[in-house]
Amino acid sequence: MKAIVVTDQAAGTGGMKLMQRPEPQAAINDVVVQIHASGFVPTELTWPSTWTDRRDRDRTPSIPGHELAGVVTALGYGTTGLSVGQRVFGLADWHRDGTLAEFVAIEARNLAPLPGDVDFTVGASLPISGLTAWQGLFQHGRLQAGQSVLAHGAAGAVGTMVTQLAREAGAYVIGTGRAADRQKVLDFGAQEFVDLDNDVLEDIGAVDLVFDVIGGDIQKRSAGLIRAGGTLVTIVGPAEARPADGLAVDFVVESDRAQLSEIVQRVRDGRLRTNIGNIATFDEAVAAFNPTERRTGKTVIRVRP
Repeated sequence: MKAIVVTDQAAGTGGMKLMQRPEPQAAINDVVVQIHASGFVPTELTWPSTWTDRRDRDRTPSIPGHELAGVVTALGYGTTGLSVGQRVFGLADWHRDGTLAEFVAIEARNLAPLPGDVDFTVGASLPISGLTAWQGLFQHGRLQAGQSVLAHGAAGAVGTMVTQLAREAGAYVIGTGRAADRQKVLDFGAQEFVDLDNDVLEDIGAVDLVFDVIGGDIQKRSAGLIRAGGTLVTIVGPAEARPADGLAVDFVVESDRAQLSEIVQRVRDGRLRTNIGNIATFDEAVAAFNPTERRTGKTVIRVRP
């Protein structure tokens, strides 16, 4: 099969190569999926799991990518809940070969049915962004109607999901970004926009929840804005700052079939829009991961035309 492979961590996305790899086989509780579309997060090339297995042994050459939408082609022993020919989407294991390939072997529990009226490119854009937003807001942030949310990076793939899900839950959303992001952030539902380069972050006053995708100084300043009992949720590693009278939670997104189903249903209902910045063919993928201009949306690769 064709797959995008990485072997050199220092090379980053510039070290990606499209080449032939053996097709995967389904282990116990696995299914094999023929991938129609795959999402990619560039930061995964800095994750240890891209380069080593759970025992810290080198596993290169490895296939990156963890978001997929496709069709089940084979079932491993003990697999339940899915069938051959079924359309699915989901989030692949961090430590196994990923989804920038024509086929992937994946645990069945990491997949959810993809309705027939949802395009494969849309399905592949949802797992990381949608689940990250869902889990950060509702599992870790315990968001309630009437609360306020400060969503950093609100023009990005995760940030636009955070904004929409928080608004639907009855929250007041303040989005941040660069000046050029203002209209996009407001279009995705934020009630206010803060330009982190030119506006004073502290002017927004107290908030109940900060969703941090930046870290560093912005995270530290944001922690000071959280009112008593509020929460700082971050996805950029252990929190460096904590609210004076609240919680700081860092987490790694996990696959969840029920949550994926909730997210895709909202897409079908028109309550949730995806933020796809670029769709490229498999042959164009390496170039798409090395853009010459800044993009704020998800890059999706159409593996199968």
